[in-house]
Amino acid sequence: MGPAARGNGWDPQPAWTGECNVNFDFWKRRDQDLEDEIQGHLHMAALDRVDRGETFEEAQASARKEMGNAGLIKEVTREIWGWAALERLLQDLRFGARMLRKNPGSTLVAMLTLALGIGASTAIFSVVYGVLLRPLDYEKPEQIVRVSEVNDKGGAMQLADPNFQDLREQNHVLQGLAEYASIPESISGGSEPQRLIVAHVSSDFLSIMRVHPVMGHAFLREDQHYGAAPVVLVSHNYWRQSLNATHELSSVKVKVGDRSCQVIGVLPPGFRLPDDADLWLPRELSPVLPARNAHNWRGIGRLRDGVSLQQARIDISAIAWRLKQQYGRDTLMKDAAVVPLQVAMTSDVHRTLMILLGAVGFLLLVGCANVMNLLLAQASARAGELAVRTALGASRGRLVRQFLAETLMLSLTGGAMGVLAAYYGVRALVAAAPPDTPRLAEVSVAWPVLLFAFGLSVLVAVGLGIFTALRSTTHEVRAALMEGGRAQAGAASARLGRAIIAAQLSMTLVLLVGAGLLGRSLLRVLSVDPGFRTEQILTMDLPLSSANSAGDKIRRVQFLSELFRQLRALPGVLEVGGTDHLPLEGAHLSDGGFALINPQQLSPAMLDLIHRSASADLSKVDPKMLGDLDGFFSGLFHDTARTGYADFVVASEGYFRALGIPLLRGRLFDDRDSIDAPHVALISESLALARWPNLDPIGQVIEFGNMDGDLRLLTITGVVGDIRGHSLEGPPRPTVYVNYRQRPQRTDGFSVVVRTQGDTADLLPQARSIARDLDPNVPPNFNTFTRVLAASLHTRRFNLLLVGIFAGAALVLAVIGIYGVLAYSVARRTRELGVRMALGANSSNVVGLVLRQAMLTAAAGVAAGILGSFALTRTVRSLLFEISPTDPGTFVSVTFLLMLAAALAAYIPARRATKVDPIIALRHE
Repeated sequence: MGPAARGNGWDPQPAWTGECNVNFDFWKRRDQDLEDEIQGHLHMAALDRVDRGETFEEAQASARKEMGNAGLIKEVTREIWGWAALERLLQDLRFGARMLRKNPGSTLVAMLTLALGIGASTAIFSVVYGVLLRPLDYEKPEQIVRVSEVNDKGGAMQLADPNFQDLREQNHVLQGLAEYASIPESISGGSEPQRLIVAHVSSDFLSIMRVHPVMGHAFLREDQHYGAAPVVLVSHNYWRQSLNATHELSSVKVKVGDRSCQVIGVLPPGFRLPDDADLWLPRELSPVLPARNAHNWRGIGRLRDGVSLQQARIDISAIAWRLKQQYGRDTLMKDAAVVPLQVAMTSDVHRTLMILLGAVGFLLLVGCANVMNLLLAQASARAGELAVRTALGASRGRLVRQFLAETLMLSLTGGAMGVLAAYYGVRALVAAAPPDTPRLAEVSVAWPVLLFAFGLSVLVAVGLGIFTALRSTTHEVRAALMEGGRAQAGAASARLGRAIIAAQLSMTLVLLVGAGLLGRSLLRVLSVDPGFRTEQILTMDLPLSSANSAGDKIRRVQFLSELFRQLRALPGVLEVGGTDHLPLEGAHLSDGGFALINPQQLSPAMLDLIHRSASADLSKVDPKMLGDLDGFFSGLFHDTARTGYADFVVASEGYFRALGIPLLRGRLFDDRDSIDAPHVALISESLALARWPNLDPIGQVIEFGNMDGDLRLLTITGVVGDIRGHSLEGPPRPTVYVNYRQRPQRTDGFSVVVRTQGDTADLLPQARSIARDLDPNVPPNFNTFTRVLAASLHTRRFNLLLVGIFAGAALVLAVIGIYGVLAYSVARRTRELGVRMALGANSSNVVGLVLRQAMLTAAAGVAAGILGSFALTRTVRSLLFEISPTDPGTFVSVTFLLMLAAALAAYIPARRATKVDPIIALRHE
């Protein structure tokens, strides 16, 4: 800019920066004082020269020449004042805003792209933080650990009572160690009967958790012994909703199963450990089992102050090793593990969430690549401006700061939009996530998540700004001032743009391969024959009380038999049955070791004692007889040639007919199998083949009393087909089925299955009414087996859904990127294409030229993506089912899809190139 006269002076301004008008009175006043001082010096210098005989115009020119660059003087003075950096930042931000407003379309696309990447990353990080990283809401949560036994295969096991007692008494690293377990039970006495999670916890549990009742008191010493009057602590939620927030706890009793329990306290709001429990009973109300192989309890402890996790592991492991040396075959514990409670709670989902976070990271990189191409295209168009600024003295650092200001505004705006989207996205994620995901209720867009989003936005801005600035401020930019410089810069930018597109495609291919592998795995799982039918099956879960006494057992058999009879009489019902473990429900199957036995090896007295073991008072039995029987069974179970391992399931004969589980040999249960008749069992085909490969198992006798305390021998009367009861993805497990009439003590958690010929929903009111009439204190829970099957695949569907969405979004961004780069390239090559067509090239030649260039770029990206997929997809091996991480079909399909998408994205710019008029193109150039 030329000088502007003002009185006897002028206002020199840098030609390329413009004057900064800071909107603060103090700064404006200081700036005006500086201007007045400079003009005063110039005026006085000019007057001195006029006194020496120079004309006023000559004096002014000489004074300006002697002073030098007035703008530089201002800049140096402002640096001394200390607010020049802020002034330049404001100047850069204003200039950046103007540049973004000049290209509203590109700016909007870039913001939306960054919002997609940052929003998706923030949403997934919200889940990762809430589930894996957020500290537990307890005092010093890093000290709380899970303690478990470890078998000789390295697998974790629950604690047996004697092993727990030894670990608690002999360790030197724990402030306390407690046992706990949780089961769903029928609860009555509140506003209505409910099925809730009841935790059984030993004496140190609450002190380990540092939890104290907000009302009432904790368990007392007299509450914590076998035979004590049952007392219970309740959750704040249960107290408020079911007990009407009463403060008179002394008058409140609830029935937990078949036990009437006095409510003695209310635990703090939010405390639901373990497993979202609502009621807590003393573990000591249950008898201590002397067997070191009865693994029934989980262990929880708190480290002493100053004790590290490694020190605790060494100490606990040494105790476990000593116990193994001392008790040998009497214990399966070879070692013991100490794991932070937070890690133990989330171990099943840790790998999956990390994979999802990595997948969304790839999506963010694909989005950043798109924005980078947009910024490079804009920077290429600004080559002349940048060259002029460089020629006028702008340093490379100054230009970099300008680009950083622009990308910071772009990224922070996109990040803010992404956080808003993540707020609603997290709600959708929580709603779609498997309900058994630990700590799901703690997932939210909390402050650490917002800091993550802000940091991610700044990181993206810095990366994009520095890369674009360094690329745009090379010496090639200065060539824009010379003739032909534009073509050179355009060619270089085009090559870089194609390289970025290749990188985009490679990352997109990794995501598509991951989604393809998960999709094919799901199809494989759905094609698995579970061994039972799932259509038109209504299920009814009954949280029943324990049936341990002889009278309770008889009443339980009568209740279930009458329930089956009335349900079978309903119109449209084809068959009714029941089991203590419904296939695919996800609950832990009861399993253990059984022994083959020859009854002839037992004396009549021993056989009589075994028959009476379920009801006899063993304290009145001849000690010698008990010792002989114990010695016999001890030797029997230590003989590996005569033992086996199987799941233990209670069922009725209608259970097999309702689910269509075939009878392969022998007979099913029937009315002959009463509670006093010789006990019988059915076995699965896999158990028959594994244990009696060359023999007929019918008539064989086994002892499986360690599962329910009933030592009566089981005679095998039938072989039924295998089912995948635990998971469709696991092999059928060897299973022993016992009759509910003969083992009713295992029916406290019982599920009824009803096979219908019509809509299962039509039966719900009548089935509910029947169950309520038979026992109004039992709240039935209804479902269909179709939904049970779908729920068993919830986690797999959820993973596929997220990875599929990320892969689809990445594919769309990659297609947009290819289209944008080629469209820009065609626009830059208008003269070249015009010359080609003027020299005789037809439309097919031009289309082929553009497509060939695009497909070479796509092929390079796909090749890199295939190599990356071979390396990265191995991390998802644990999520696959009967599919290799390098499955050729998936790679071929994804490669074809990506190349087809690239060809379609390139075709439109290629067709547009054929519309170039050679005359107009040459005249324009």
